[in-house]
Amino acid sequence: MSQYYKGKRNKGLFDPESKEPFKISRSKIELFRRCPLCFYLDRRLGVGEPPGYPFSLNAAVDHLLKKEFDRHRAEQSAHPLMKSYGLEAVPFQHPDLEQWRENFVGIGHHHLPTNFIVTGAIDDVWVNPDRELHIVDYKATSKDAPVSLDADWQKSYKNQMEIYQWLFRQNGFKVSAIGYFVYVNGRRDRAAFDGRLEFDITLLPYEGDPRWIPSTLDEMKRTLLVPTAPQSSTDCDFCVYRQAANAALARQPLALF
Repeated sequence: MSQYYKGKRNKGLFDPESKEPFKISRSKIELFRRCPLCFYLDRRLGVGEPPGYPFSLNAAVDHLLKKEFDRHRAEQSAHPLMKSYGLEAVPFQHPDLEQWRENFVGIGHHHLPTNFIVTGAIDDVWVNPDRELHIVDYKATSKDAPVSLDADWQKSYKNQMEIYQWLFRQNGFKVSAIGYFVYVNGRRDRAAFDGRLEFDITLLPYEGDPRWIPSTLDEMKRTLLVPTAPQSSTDCDFCVYRQAANAALARQPLALF
């Protein structure tokens, strides 16, 4: 972790003079929407936020869900979860599926007005009898209350779904406005752990509206082209921390060694 900030990071930075397409991931779009200053620091100046630690349990759930749905993909049969919710669909077969799922690769689209190559790595795609695709995202949690998409912080989940829907449409696919979250909730009501963790699985539909994406990409491009950093978001925890730390240090005498 301590090696992350040693030396200036040059790879993947935006160069205003370059005519080459610039790669923008789904997560960087979310970063910009959260805080333009943090986005500018990351993509223009090479100072990214501290990397997070991997959520190994979530990754394991993700892996097992993909294996489970892939069995039904091979058979072109409906998963029991689909049947229990009355959804007429089967997992979508496509030769590029593994590429779409691969982090830092995913499905991409060259957005000509900004010269951005926008990418996103999905969890799954299902197809209904009308040959419309449903974008699917897996989520894992553990809480006593029923899972939902109602919390303010879950707006990022909805943005994520809408970006995926937009990307697939830009690649010529017929995509339903309804995407699905396969939400896995680790149960905490068992008498003992006994080396097992049991889950309830909920299927949450979400009707996406990706119309905000092109204007956001335009705004991101304008932000990157300006030589001065933009203002921070008023509710960005990273910016509030930096401001508080700088103010505290300004009140302290310098240490002499």
